[in-house]
Amino acid sequence: MHTSTTSTAALEPWSIEQLQQATQGYWLNDKKPAGQIKRILTDSRDAESGDAFLALKGERFDAHDFIVQVAAQGCEIAIVSCPVDADICQLVVEDTRLALGLLGAYRRQQNSQLKVIALTGSSGKTTTKEMLGSILSRLAPTLVTRGNLNNDLGVPVMLLELRPEHQYAVMELGASHQGEIDYTSKMVQPHVAGIINIGTAHLGEFGGRDGICRAKSEIYAHISEISIIPAADDFAETIRAAVKTEKSLSFGAGGDVYASDVVLDAQSSTFTLNTAQGSKTVQLPFAGEHNVENATAAAAFALAIGVGLDDIVAGLEQAVGAKGRLNFIPHKDYLFIDDTYNANPGSMRAAAEVLAQQQGIRVMVTGDIGELGSSAAIEHYKLGRDLVSVKGINFVVAVGEFAPAAQEGARSTQYGKKMQAFLNQEQALPFLIDLIETHHPQPMSFLFKGSRFTHMETLMAALMEKL
Repeated sequence: MHTSTTSTAALEPWSIEQLQQATQGYWLNDKKPAGQIKRILTDSRDAESGDAFLALKGERFDAHDFIVQVAAQGCEIAIVSCPVDADICQLVVEDTRLALGLLGAYRRQQNSQLKVIALTGSSGKTTTKEMLGSILSRLAPTLVTRGNLNNDLGVPVMLLELRPEHQYAVMELGASHQGEIDYTSKMVQPHVAGIINIGTAHLGEFGGRDGICRAKSEIYAHISEISIIPAADDFAETIRAAVKTEKSLSFGAGGDVYASDVVLDAQSSTFTLNTAQGSKTVQLPFAGEHNVENATAAAAFALAIGVGLDDIVAGLEQAVGAKGRLNFIPHKDYLFIDDTYNANPGSMRAAAEVLAQQQGIRVMVTGDIGELGSSAAIEHYKLGRDLVSVKGINFVVAVGEFAPAAQEGARSTQYGKKMQAFLNQEQALPFLIDLIETHHPQPMSFLFKGSRFTHMETLMAALMEKL
């Protein structure tokens, strides 16, 4: 875990007994530490006196190698899956990864005052989560998943941050394999939970959208009160079949909570939010039709947990997007849209529609999309074909290994000349600079987007520096 995932808030301490009870481990040589445990962490760089360091084992690393180091930093406790020769109290567990899950689940069970929402989906999870955080944080202290802490390691790390004053928790659950959401949603024990959509993210791991739907639908086995369903999704009926709760609430076209009178502006949108509690106008500070859909999803989750319509609207109108999610950055005479946090085919198309609403010459700069498995080439081909066909986009600059596949797709249309393909950022930068010089002094809008590993923000920063 990187340092940025560590919270600065004072956490609820653990007793020695709680630590042992939660992990079902034993103290090596019966050597127990004295006093309470301030926090449990997985990043050796932050470990200090009063902490318990949990040593995770990954494919390319083994944190057991850092135990001598954390002991030198003053840390008195290590949670290990095999004893280490170090001067530190060791709680030995069967598997540290599972122990982390047990600790997260234990902390969740201790906070019985919590109302918990859990959500999953192929795209829009983070934005919907931020919108929900904005709605609920106005009402009471709320724990919201930070960054991408949404997998089998990230979810328990977030649960460890629960404190008695928290009244709400909004947990984003991601899946990169079957069984992961079953594991994390069981840990989270949500009152209200559901799927936002079934797209094409992680196609490679699941072998198709049916597999994605099965993996995401695992969330419905662990809901205590109300299930949330995306009414307009292709897989809505399959999702309904997975619901176990008596009560459910749907959102989107044809659902219980839906938007009408939608007006999309360049950097915001306005719509009427229709619910069983009545209808209200929402001035949403987010661009794009997909974000109106995310807002109706957030409203459905909030309604299901008992929040009133006025509070929902106020929360939506004050919501702020996460970093790298359609952030609008005016720079000199140009507009840069930073959507570099991540990408999948659905979110890439949605971003193109937002760019098409902007002023001047509109340039979309795309990086490769990961986790598409054997369908990567064909998905990039389709994407190239669709992006150049978006009315209002003047240029598409594709960067990466699959840029040639995207360009082939572009050339299958009458708009093939709009697309330029480059294998890396170094090759793309001179072209982008040239594009600006050619069109000067006309206004221009740039949108940068790609999967996390492509670091498209680097290319964006390099171009901004040259202006």
